[in-house]
Amino acid sequence: MTAAPLNDTELWSTIARLRAWLDEASPNPPAEALLLRMLKLSEEVGEVAQAVIGATGQNPRKGTSHTWDDVQAELCDVVITALVALHTLTPDAEQVLTTHLTRIARRSLGSANSRDAAGT
Repeated sequence: MTAAPLNDTELWSTIARLRAWLDEASPNPPAEALLLRMLKLSEEVGEVAQAVIGATGQNPRKGTSHTWDDVQAELCDVVITALVALHTLTPDAEQVLTTHLTRIARRSLGSANSRDAAGT
């Protein structure tokens, strides 16, 4: 089953709703919650590493314990966690990301390709 693609508005609306849900559930003051949300990224990246090790069978005790689909899911968790963290840090998360992506694309791909890479 393939999910319908999200447009930019739906993506950022979902990120905002996730952030609000996390804010509501957090027992920590906002400054501490922000720091913990940033640290959550490290946990998620560690899960990517664990999935890659499992998909390649690098742990002889566990063998092949994950699939490349698991790696994809963990990478998606990293992206979502990063977007929620960015949205927590700034209400202008969408613009911050777009500006940064454009800068990276321009630096990496050259100015002719930067508009395509940023989706503009």
